[in-house]
Amino acid sequence: MLTDGSRRLVMDIHVNGEIRNVIVRAADTLLHILREQLGLTGAKPGCENGDCGACTVLVNGWPIKSCIMLAVEAVGHEITTIEGLKDTPIQKAFLKKWAFQCGYCTPGFIMNCYALAKIHPDADDTMIQEWLGSNICRCTGYEEINEAIKSVLASNPHLGAKLL
Repeated sequence: MLTDGSRRLVMDIHVNGEIRNVIVRAADTLLHILREQLGLTGAKPGCENGDCGACTVLVNGWPIKSCIMLAVEAVGHEITTIEGLKDTPIQKAFLKKWAFQCGYCTPGFIMNCYALAKIHPDADDTMIQEWLGSNICRCTGYEEINEAIKSVLASNPHLGAKLL
């Protein structure tokens, strides 16, 4: 990290398999940098305090609320956004099961479901509910979202290895 003399930090972060150079203020969130500097708008601003999950990204494979993670904390970690998960089984299941309505929360749910399938490919209903409890959808009744993740988990018990 270098300073450019204007109280901003010039740093490299690893996003979707690429090293990206960004200039940040100490208080900039990862969400802000992803959207405003890198043009990765899939993670959405919602509550801005870590409650809704619309801003969920993966940090080293774990779902993290990017609205409460400082951008400077991303240095040295692999960040994956919804844009980095093109054509995954999770996305296809969301489409097939109509697990969305307005779509605002969908990227956050997909990121959370992707991590769940990768880390716990044998997840039961209780674990699925626990993981999905960190995301809020104001449009659906969550049934289609549950069906989407269950269909992906049921389709292959070794899914976690395939998602890597």
